[in-house]
Amino acid sequence: MNAELSSKLIDHTLLKAEASKDDIKKLCDEAKKYDFASVCVNPSYVAQSYALLKDTDVKVCTVIGFPLGATTTATKVFEAKEAIENGATELDMVINNGAVKSGDWDYVRNDISKLNTAVSEKGALLKVIIETSLLSDEEKVKICEICKDINVGFVKTSTGFGTAGATAHDVSLMRKTVGENIGVKASGGIRDANAAREMVAAGANRLGTSAGVAIVTGAESSKTGY
Repeated sequence: MNAELSSKLIDHTLLKAEASKDDIKKLCDEAKKYDFASVCVNPSYVAQSYALLKDTDVKVCTVIGFPLGATTTATKVFEAKEAIENGATELDMVINNGAVKSGDWDYVRNDISKLNTAVSEKGALLKVIIETSLLSDEEKVKICEICKDINVGFVKTSTGFGTAGATAHDVSLMRKTVGENIGVKASGGIRDANAAREMVAAGANRLGTSAGVAIVTGAESSKTGY
C-alpha cells in the first residue's frame, strides 16, 4: 500500500445490526494488526471495544443519532456523553436532514453546536454526518459553512445506509467549503484501494469503511456493508 493510503486514514467500521460480540472482537483485532485510526461501532459496543483497545493507539469511534439523525438534540447529547463515558473519543453525529429540507437552519445549527460543545468539553472529537445523497449542493455547502463556523472536527459524507455513498464530487465540495483546518471523512461504498485513493485525491483525510483490511492488503472485499 502506498503512502497516500496510510492505514491511519481508516476508521475500521462495523455498524450492521446483526454484528455480534465476536464480530467486534475480530474488528478490534484487525484494527490493532493493521494500525487503523479507529474502530467505528454502534454505541452498545463502545465499552467492549474500549476494553480491547485501551492499551493501543487505536481510537474508539461511535455513531450518534444513527442512522436517521431524527432524534432530539437532547437525546443526541445524552447518547454522546454516555458513549464518551464508555470510552469513545470520536463521535460521528447524524444531522437532522428533515430540518435541512424544511429550511430550519437555526435548528440545524443548534443541533450541531450542542453536540460539539458536549463532545469537546469531554476532550473528544465530533464528526458531522451530512448524508450527501439526500441533499443539494447548496444545502451541503450551507451545512459545511455552519460546521466551519462551529469548528467541528470533521464533516462526513454519509452514514453508509443512505441512498448512495461517498463521491469525489461531494468530498471536493466539502473540502473546498471547510478549508484545511477541518477534516473531511468519506464514507459509504469505499471497498477497494482505487476508491479509497479517489477519495483521498478529492480531499478526504479519513475514510470510513468496512473494507479496511482489503484496502490495505489489496485483497478483494465483500460487496456488501458500510
